[in-house]
Amino acid sequence: MKSVSLSSELKSTSYPGRGIVLGKSKDGKFAVAAYFIMGRSENSRNRVFVEEGEGIRTQAFDPSKMKDPSLIIYAPVRVLDNKTIVTNGDQTDTIYDGMKKGLTFEQSLRSREFEPDEPNFTPRISGLMEFENGKYNYSMSILKSDNGNKESCNRFTFSYENPACGKGRFIHTYMGDGNPLPSFEGEPVLVDIEGTIDEFTNTVWTSLNEDNKVSLFVRFIEIATGKKETRIVNKNK
Repeated sequence: MKSVSLSSELKSTSYPGRGIVLGKSKDGKFAVAAYFIMGRSENSRNRVFVEEGEGIRTQAFDPSKMKDPSLIIYAPVRVLDNKTIVTNGDQTDTIYDGMKKGLTFEQSLRSREFEPDEPNFTPRISGLMEFENGKYNYSMSILKSDNGNKESCNRFTFSYENPACGKGRFIHTYMGDGNPLPSFEGEPVLVDIEGTIDEFTNTVWTSLNEDNKVSLFVRFIEIATGKKETRIVNKNK
């Protein structure tokens, strides 16, 4: 698979929805994670990311305007020992609880399906970063309806061992804008990971559609030590 510019990939559609990027910095020192949310409705756009423990949570920017918190208020990022979990919904907690009990990433998600937001049936996308003995691997998952059939859930898990320096994988909920919104298709896109944490954060944020972008989380984790550095960008201030 040929790698593409992450910036170009983000700019190619006005509405990729929610997206996860996992990979490794060009110098090989850092594991890289990014998660962004976008919104078309006032309710979806009325959000910010806030830090919670070692992870983050979505929160209403203006609580008085929050109409329905289901599916939009959740913890996208949680840390369990040497594992960092990144998802687009409350399945973050499902994975955290499952792995705490000894289940695998894939097994933990067996109890979940795509979101019940008919007619979109938004896919649940999830990522797992694992660190052990100076090594770093990551996995990604998507749970999606079978071409809009709410009776059938298609499950895909992708695992990347010893990922290449300067490369990452990008998975998002929608192929683009539409009604209903078309679900992501295929394997996570191979993208270039470039720059420092601030340069990378700027690249992602400025490449997202100005009208629809809401919040961005970026984390660089030093593979040798586990030291974390985080950036959060919120459109609502």
